[in-house]
Amino acid sequence: MSAALDLTGFIRHENGAARLDLAVEGMTCAACIGEIEHGLRELPGLVGARVNYSRHRLTVNWDETKLAPVAIFEALRRLGYRARPYVAREAEETEARRMQHLLKCLAVAGFASMNVMLLSVSVWAGNVSDITPETRDMFHWISALIALPATAYAGQPFFSSAWRAVRGGRLNMDVPITLGIGLGLGMSIVETMNHAENAYFDAAVTLLFFLLCGRVLDQAMRRKTRAVAGNLAALKAVTARRIEADGTITLAPAESLQPGERVMVAPGERVPADGRMLSGASAVDESLITGETHPRDVAAGDIVYAGSLNGGGALTLEVTAAGQATLIDDIERLLESAQEGRSRYLHLADRAARAYAPIVHGAALITLIVWMLTGHSFHDAAITAIAVLIITCPCALALAIPAVQVVAAGALFRANLLLHSGDALERLAEADTIVFDKTGTLTVPDPRVANAADVPADLLAVAGRLALSSTHPLAAAVAREAGRAAPFESVEERPGEGVRTAVNHMEARLGSPAFCGFDGHPQPASADTSLVAVRYGDRRALLEIRQTLRSDAIGVARELARQGIPLVILSGDRAEAVAPVARALGIDDWRGGLKPRDKIDALAALKAQGRKVLMVGDGLNDAPALAAAHVSLSPVTAADLTQAQADGVFPGDRLAPVLAAVTVSRRARRLMLQNLGIAAIYNLIAVPLAFLGHVTPLVAAVAMSGSSLLVTLNALRARGGGSAGEEPQAARPVLPAAIVREGLS
Repeated sequence: MSAALDLTGFIRHENGAARLDLAVEGMTCAACIGEIEHGLRELPGLVGARVNYSRHRLTVNWDETKLAPVAIFEALRRLGYRARPYVAREAEETEARRMQHLLKCLAVAGFASMNVMLLSVSVWAGNVSDITPETRDMFHWISALIALPATAYAGQPFFSSAWRAVRGGRLNMDVPITLGIGLGLGMSIVETMNHAENAYFDAAVTLLFFLLCGRVLDQAMRRKTRAVAGNLAALKAVTARRIEADGTITLAPAESLQPGERVMVAPGERVPADGRMLSGASAVDESLITGETHPRDVAAGDIVYAGSLNGGGALTLEVTAAGQATLIDDIERLLESAQEGRSRYLHLADRAARAYAPIVHGAALITLIVWMLTGHSFHDAAITAIAVLIITCPCALALAIPAVQVVAAGALFRANLLLHSGDALERLAEADTIVFDKTGTLTVPDPRVANAADVPADLLAVAGRLALSSTHPLAAAVAREAGRAAPFESVEERPGEGVRTAVNHMEARLGSPAFCGFDGHPQPASADTSLVAVRYGDRRALLEIRQTLRSDAIGVARELARQGIPLVILSGDRAEAVAPVARALGIDDWRGGLKPRDKIDALAALKAQGRKVLMVGDGLNDAPALAAAHVSLSPVTAADLTQAQADGVFPGDRLAPVLAAVTVSRRARRLMLQNLGIAAIYNLIAVPLAFLGHVTPLVAAVAMSGSSLLVTLNALRARGGGSAGEEPQAARPVLPAAIVREGLS
C-alpha cells in the first residue's frame, strides 16, 4: 500500500537530503516518540527522524541514493503505525474526527455502565434474599446483551491500539486493558452459561467508562497545544506591488518576489518581503516581529521586514529576502524546531507506565500457572488470574495525573489563568527560572498618554478626534486616551507629518512637533517616550506617549524573588527602554535589542546551566522562545500565534496569574506524586490478595473503582485552602505615582 502512494509535491530537498512530513496514526502517548525515532534509525541512509507529538507528525530526512521512501512507510507499518503525507488541513480534520469518536465511545460506555450496574445491584440484592436462578440468569443475559455490543464499540480506541502494538512486537498500556476487559467479558459469559451467581459485565463496562474519561481529557488538552498555523499567514502580505523595469506597477504574489526586485508599499499595507528602503519615509510598526515598542521611523537605506505594518507614507523597497528566507519565515522555522524539541517531554504517568504492561501480564500469568500447579481447577485459576488483571488495570494510574490537572486548572481559572496544555502543570512546577518579555508583558499592552492630566481637556478632545483620521500607529493611543469615537470631517493627512483640519474656523493639527509649530526639536524626558504634538488655533501641547508597568508587576516580582526564583528580562525593545523597567522591578539580569534567534540562544544557555525556564511573553517574536522554553505563559492580548505556543494565557492587566501559576502548579505536582504513590500502594496490597484468591473479579472491579475514587478525592486538594486568585498582600502594592509619571515602558 505504501508503494502506491504518490509523494509528488510532498518531498522537499534541503542540504542535499530529501525531506518528508508524515501524519502518523497510532500514537497514544509520548513514549511513542522514542519508539518511532529509534525504530527508524536502523534504516540505512536515514539522516534524521523527529516526531512532533502534539501534531502527530513525523519529519524524516534521508539520502535518496541509499533509501527509498517506501522503506520508511514499511518500517512504520512494522512498528504498528500508519502514515501518510502530512497536510495541515487534513490532519486537523482527522483530529476532530478522533475527538468526536472518543466522545461517542464515552457516551456509549456511560449508558451501558449505568444500565448494567442497575441490573447488577438487583442480582447482588437477590443473592442474599430470594432471587430465583432463572431470574438471575435472565438479568445476566440482559447485561450481556447491553455490555457486549457497547464494549465492542466503546472499546475501539483501546482494542485497535493494543492490536497495533502487539502486531508491531511491542506492549503499551492498552494491552492489559484489552486483556482485562476481554477476559472479564469472556469469563462472565462462561459463568452465565453455567448459571453461576456472579458475572462481571458491570466491572468490564465501568472500567471502560473510567478509562475513556481519561482518554477524552488527554485528547482535548493535547488538541489545544497544537499551533494555529494560519495565524502566521495573517501577518504575511498575499500580494505585492512590484515595480517593473519600465516603471509600471503590477500586482504579483508575494511568494513570487525575488531578491533585487523593487516593490511599493502603500500606507496601511504590510511589507511583503524583507527589503532595503530606496525612497520614501514613514513609521513602520514592527511590534509583532521584533518586539520594538514604538513605530520605527524609516527612510532611504533602512532595512524593513516582511510582516511589518507601514504607517503614513508610501515606500519603495529593493527586496533583499523573499519567500522562505524572510525574518517572519525564520520565526516560523524556529517555532517548528522548538515545538518538536519540547514534545519529547514524557508525562509522569507515561514514565510510570513504561514497565506497567509487562508487570501486569507477568503477574496474571504467574497467578494462572501457580494455581494450576497447586491443584486448582482451570476455572478457579482463570477467575483468579482475571481478578489480578482487573484489579491491576491502570485506572487509578490513568486518573492520577488528569484528575489533578482538572482540579488545578479550575483553581488557575479562578486566578485568571487558562491552560492550553495537558502537561503544563507538571512543567510549571519544575520551572526554577522565570524569563519575562517587556513590552505587553511586564507593561500594559497599549501605550498611554502619560501626561494626559496636564493637557487641557478641550485640547485633548481635539487631538482625540484628529487621531481617529490618522494612520500613524501612535494615533490609537491618543484617541483611546481622549475617549472620542467621532472623527472630524474633511481631515487632510500629510504622510510623515500628521493630520489637520478646520474646527470652528480655526486650524487644528496633530502630528510631529515641527508640524504643529514647535521650534527646534523637543526631546522626550526618557528614551522610552514618543512625543506627539497637538495644535488648535494658537494653543499647543506635547503629548507624551509611553507604556506603563502592570499595576502589580513590582509586587509580583518581589514575591517571586522572595521565593528564591531568579528573574530575567529578554526584550526585543531598545536597551534604554528596558533598563528603567528592570531597575523598578529589581531585576539585575536583563538584555534588550534581541532578535528571535537571540532569545532562543539565551534560553539554550540557561538550559545548559541546568535551568528549567518559564517564559512569559506576548509578541510574535516571542513565539519561538515560548515554544522552546520548558513552559510558557502569554497575556490574552498577545498575537494569536503567540497564544497558540503558550501553555496558558491570562487576561486582564495584572501579573498575579504568573505568581498563581507557580504556587498552584507546585502544589499540584505534589498531589500528582501522591496519587501515583496511592496507585502503587493500592497495587502492592491488592495484587497479593488477588493472587491468593481472596478477591473475585467483582471485588477487583469494586476495589479498582475505589482506588480511582481515592485518587480523585486527593486531587480535589489541588484547589487549595483559599482562593487561588488571591496572591499575598506583598504581591499587590499600588504602583508608586512617581513611577507612573516616569512612564516606565
